[in-house]
Amino acid sequence: MALGSPKLPLSVAIITKNEEERLPDCLASVAFADEVVVVVDAESEDRTVEIAKEFGAKVFVEPWRGFGVQKQFAIDQCKNSWVLVLDADERLSKESVEELHDIISDPVICEAYSIPRKNYFFGRWIRHAGWWPDRTIRLFRNGKARMSPQLVHESLQVGGRVCELRHPLIHFPFRNLRHMMRKMDEYSTAGAEGLFAAGKTASIYKAVSRALWALFYNYIFRGGFLDGGAGVIIAISDATNIFFKYAKLAELNKQTGKFKVDCEE
Repeated sequence: MALGSPKLPLSVAIITKNEEERLPDCLASVAFADEVVVVVDAESEDRTVEIAKEFGAKVFVEPWRGFGVQKQFAIDQCKNSWVLVLDADERLSKESVEELHDIISDPVICEAYSIPRKNYFFGRWIRHAGWWPDRTIRLFRNGKARMSPQLVHESLQVGGRVCELRHPLIHFPFRNLRHMMRKMDEYSTAGAEGLFAAGKTASIYKAVSRALWALFYNYIFRGGFLDGGAGVIIAISDATNIFFKYAKLAELNKQTGKFKVDCEE
């Protein structure tokens, strides 16, 4: 897309919470879009809102209700015929911007597009253990998709044909190990609450067995060992996340008298 070109008729939906460090790069990468909508959860305590407004984004302050509901609220504010959903820790590459421009300027018959993500951790691109190509549906015609209401691991549900984009989003999921551990705690809690709300049950035995299987599956079967030390950390953290998700579910079951041995996800 040439410098000085008119804005692309695209709305970008982003949800944020204490993202003053990573939000500027994200917003700069979508400067070509006609409309940027940012939903900021009410607990943000840094300059996230101020930064978003400096970039010309529309800001809506909303209490946190889970990833799925929060993102759908952002989507509902979008006015253009095409919508792109981004996280604050993601940014578009120059090649992906050009690809988006070509699609929206002369679209094929697709209601939505999946985009591969290049995930970076410990300063390197992680190519194994399910971290590449890590395709996710992010671009769609307004009104043709809705975000699932899950507290975590939400996804777009599309009514129509889904095609694939070639060029990836750049994703930096963790600022550091401390941030990784904090997100692991938050995600395992949300995952447990989601399973509990769906009537699922678990036990500590189930938590251990699922965690051990995840460690073997991601590190050995899916080639996590090929990513060096970063692969070790990722495999252990994923297994730990799964352990605590089911351990927390078992705790919820016990507190409510719904404790069983087995659990089906």
